[in-house]
Amino acid sequence: MIVVAVSFPPDEVDHAGGSAGMAAGGQLRAGTGMRSSRATNPSIIWRLSQGPADRERTAVKVGYRELEARLANTEKQLESLRSEVRGNHIAFGAYIGNSGTFGPFNTHVTLVYKNVYFHSGSYNSATGIFTAPVREVYYFSFSGHNSSSKGMGLYLMKNGEHMVMVYNHPAGNRPETATNGMTLQLEVGDHVYMRLFTNSWIFDNTNKHSTFIGHLLFPL
Repeated sequence: MIVVAVSFPPDEVDHAGGSAGMAAGGQLRAGTGMRSSRATNPSIIWRLSQGPADRERTAVKVGYRELEARLANTEKQLESLRSEVRGNHIAFGAYIGNSGTFGPFNTHVTLVYKNVYFHSGSYNSATGIFTAPVREVYYFSFSGHNSSSKGMGLYLMKNGEHMVMVYNHPAGNRPETATNGMTLQLEVGDHVYMRLFTNSWIFDNTNKHSTFIGHLLFPL
């Protein structure tokens, strides 16, 4: 490899290319393309040529840098996937339990599903309320059982707003079950819960007829 170092004092260089700048800046060494300089300012380095070994080393360095960049990008994507997997661990399943008949009441009542099969920390079995920990899309389903001598109305609620419902009308005196479900987009802190309709009732026992279930579907 041939490397030429050329430096010119700024006040002595003829930017128009005249011979005065050359005379002031130094002499041109014949056959080498190198001009000697007495100046003390930093040199301008020109790489005129590379041998095969130099080119090979340069290619290896470039390839190594590319591999490092790809590895860093892969690690970033892996961490993103890990975060998604951790976020997907949001679910609960609960039932009312061996309480017999609950209701009727002269007002709407929030149902509390005290008996929990599983929950990831976002469902409160003391209040019956699920609180969204992250902004995602969730799915909720519910079921209710009663004797049809009285009606049964169940609402799926979000922040005090009625989302979907089921209603069993009075029809003699036979056991009946109703179910429903819905996909909801929730913001952090949104509340989802079940409400029993005015003047209706719900029944549960050790057979666990009346349930409330929810889980995260996917991130936004």
